[in-house]
Amino acid sequence: MTTNSTSSAELTTTGVPRAGGAGTIAGHTVSRIGFGAMQLERLRADRNAAIALLRRVVELGIDHVDTAQFYGDGFVNGLIRDALRPEDGVVVVSKVGADPDPGGAIPLRPAQRPEQLRASVEDNLTSLGLDQIPVVNLRRLDTRPGLRAEGDQVVDLDDQLAVMTALRDEGKIGAIGLSAVTLDGLRRALPAGIVCVQNSYSLVARGDEEMLRLCTAEQIAWVPFFPLGGAFPGMPKVTEDPAVAAVARSLGRTPEQVGLAWLLRHAPNVLLIPGTANTGHLEANVAAATIALDEAALSELDAVRSRSTDVPLG
Repeated sequence: MTTNSTSSAELTTTGVPRAGGAGTIAGHTVSRIGFGAMQLERLRADRNAAIALLRRVVELGIDHVDTAQFYGDGFVNGLIRDALRPEDGVVVVSKVGADPDPGGAIPLRPAQRPEQLRASVEDNLTSLGLDQIPVVNLRRLDTRPGLRAEGDQVVDLDDQLAVMTALRDEGKIGAIGLSAVTLDGLRRALPAGIVCVQNSYSLVARGDEEMLRLCTAEQIAWVPFFPLGGAFPGMPKVTEDPAVAAVARSLGRTPEQVGLAWLLRHAPNVLLIPGTANTGHLEANVAAATIALDEAALSELDAVRSRSTDVPLG
C-alpha cells in the first residue's frame, strides 16, 4: 500500500521502498541500487547462503539483478532461478559475448560471433528458467579492462546487432544493451534501440563522461561496472582517494558508500549494480543511497582527478 509520502513508483511489487529510489531500464521501473550477481559464485559451497542472500536482496527493495550465463558456468543463473519468484517483480538483466573458460588465465574466453551470441541467449534462458530475458547486454571486447577480441572473434558491431535484433523480434530478449562499448560504437548502435550501457566507470575513472552525457540525453540507463574501481592491478581505487576518505570521515560513512552515493548524484540515469557475497556488505551498499552529499562535499568529490582504466590484465 502506498502512503501520502511514497509514490507507487518508489515501491517494489512486494511493497518495499525501492533501494536508492526509482530508476528506469527498458521501460521497467527498478531500484536505482541493484545487485550484481557475479560474486555469488564464491558461495558455491554454501548454496543455502547464496539463496538467502538473494532473498535479502528482495527484502531490501532491490528489483534489478544483473547476471550472465558465464558466471560460474550457469551456477549463478541457477541460484537466481531458484531464489527469485515471479511475484518479486525482479528485472533480470543478463549479458552475452563471452563463454566460460575454467582453465584460462581468467575464466572466460571471447564468444563474439553471431551464432555464439544466439547460443548464449538460449543458455541464459534455460539456466534462468525464463521465456524472455528483459534486457541482454552485448559485451563488446573493444576496450580494456578485460578480454580483447582476436582472430575470428573480431566481429563487426552491425553483425552482432543484427542477431540481437532478431532475438528481440523473436521475443527471446526484451531489449538490447551494450557493455564495454566505445563512444563511436554506441553512436552506431543507437538506431537499434539501445536501452542501457555498462562500462567501467567510477569517481576516479570518468573517461566515459561524454558517453554518459549522450546516454542521459537519449534516456539510456548508465550502469557502471567496477563502480569503485580497482578490479585489476593498476586500476585506481575509489577507496584509496584522499578526498573520498575525508568526506567519508566527515559523514561517518565508509569510502565505498561515498563512492556509490556520488554515482547516484552524478547523473539521473545511473543505476548501480554493486556485487557482493556478504549480507553485511549488501546492506551497506543499499544504505549508501541515504547519504546526503552537500554542495561542499560534492565539489570536493567532483574535483577528484580521473585516471585511465586502460590497463593490462594482471
